[in-house]
Amino acid sequence: MFYELAVSSWGDEEIAAIQRVIASNRFTMGPNVAAFEAAFAAYHSAKYAVMVNSGSSANLIATAALCYKKDRPLARGDEVIVPAISWATTYHPLQQYGLKLRIVDVELNSINMDVSQLEAALTPKTRAIVGVSILGNPAALDVMRAFADKHGLYFLEDNCESLDAEIAGRKTGTFGHIGTFSSFFSHHISTMEGGLIITDDRELYELSKSLRAHGWVRDLPPDSPLYEKRDDDFFEAYRFILPGYNVRPTELNGAIGTVQLGKLPAMTAARRRNWALFTKLFAGDNRFLIQRENGKSSCFSLTIVLNPELGLPREKILQALKDADIGYRIITGGCITRHDVIKYYSYTTVDDLPNANLVHDQGFFVGNHPTDLSAQIERLHEVLDKAAR
Repeated sequence: MFYELAVSSWGDEEIAAIQRVIASNRFTMGPNVAAFEAAFAAYHSAKYAVMVNSGSSANLIATAALCYKKDRPLARGDEVIVPAISWATTYHPLQQYGLKLRIVDVELNSINMDVSQLEAALTPKTRAIVGVSILGNPAALDVMRAFADKHGLYFLEDNCESLDAEIAGRKTGTFGHIGTFSSFFSHHISTMEGGLIITDDRELYELSKSLRAHGWVRDLPPDSPLYEKRDDDFFEAYRFILPGYNVRPTELNGAIGTVQLGKLPAMTAARRRNWALFTKLFAGDNRFLIQRENGKSSCFSLTIVLNPELGLPREKILQALKDADIGYRIITGGCITRHDVIKYYSYTTVDDLPNANLVHDQGFFVGNHPTDLSAQIERLHEVLDKAAR
């Protein structure tokens, strides 16, 4: 394909890391995962990191950890403020733990939560906010955290699409009480499948570690505040304290992650150079609405929303992209209320979500990779310019 939606970011170094794990004959989660977790936490100036098998699992474990806190845990029936646009598994763990969604529209120019609606979204039952930075572009995470602190809410930051983005020099994923990341094939770093949780809260960290692996105590230190160690080591090795899961990564994932993390700054820089060219070509053209950068984007992809005032048919535009051998897809997961799964949710919306519905109906994105895409982006511009005349 001339312009792929996603490509591999691996080189010889990742293959060598795989070979080292094969030679060690240890594949179950072990020292390579621990080393990657330590490096990932350090990269974010965070105290703790926990690797799991996907970003979706990271969201599940983070939600569960907030529900099993000793003091003020989230409970069934509590309300959580969420943006109308995100990936499905931003929302699913909330539903699975009996939480009610309070859905807020997005800004049309950033595709992130419209924080001017936070006060309207707040009710006596509100207990948490989920902040999501869409496709590399930081949401108003500082505003969300201040709002959460003001009202005594938990702030879960889903940063699965925005690794290495920043606000005022602070990495996204670090604004929440707990933050989640993805290292899936198409994301900023790839460990085949994978995800991570970071936090500065020891209780949330140890809850996450236990929930990741069966809900047992084996991965916890003897002085963990989650339980009192007994003298019976025979029993302690298989002692379960939480209704957990098995979402552990493998040593392959950890070894690859350490290599990829070392490459991340250069890969983000390459993505930003592509984004700068895209912005230069499309900025000021009122036919196409592109994301307004907040802070420093890590440029996951290149997004376009067709200006609704001009009546451009998306079907015609997408067909032109298809004919030009350019990959495209819906922006993240589109508007959550437009999916069949919403029938299983308890939720309310602040308004009719006009912007999220517009993005759902008139938006799309094309890929951005950590390589020079000048030729592809220039061709993209030519194709869209012609199709939108």
